[in-house]
Amino acid sequence: MPLQTPSQTVGPYFAYGLTPEQYGYDFKSLVENQLVNPLDEPNAITITGNVFDGEGVIIPDALIEIWDAHNKLFGRMGTGTDTQNRFVFHALKPGPVDGQAPHLSVIVFMRGQPIHSYTRLYFSDEAVANESDPVLNLVPAERRQTLIAHKTSTGYLFDIYMQGEQETVFFEV
Repeated sequence: MPLQTPSQTVGPYFAYGLTPEQYGYDFKSLVENQLVNPLDEPNAITITGNVFDGEGVIIPDALIEIWDAHNKLFGRMGTGTDTQNRFVFHALKPGPVDGQAPHLSVIVFMRGQPIHSYTRLYFSDEAVANESDPVLNLVPAERRQTLIAHKTSTGYLFDIYMQGEQETVFFEV
């Protein structure tokens, strides 16, 4: 029986999803960052952020996927599809699932990584729920802030740091 193909770095075959314009693709056909239409959904939230390398430089060609287990929604966006090299998602704020605080699962794909990175996004305005979340409580207290999206006047800000002093906590899955 053949073995499953191992997970690989995003490499040349996936590059069009990270910076599609340089390959002649219309990025709108490749970006699925609207989990809900904010014009149709009054409870829609906007989540924005950048991905930073170990020196604090924005990574212009990362791909971010988010999964919402509560609302059963999925989104994907390459940072190279935004003029500010951000990811921007329009979603519903998730509710709790299985005794866990409202959160989104986040997967980061990018050049130079032999396998994707898994993390979570929790919400700063869910402090009580966050305090009792069993997964968040596995993270040392001084590192938990790397998993918290901060509420702003326009939605939530969640920056991802791949390395360095502010490195986001990533999980082995």
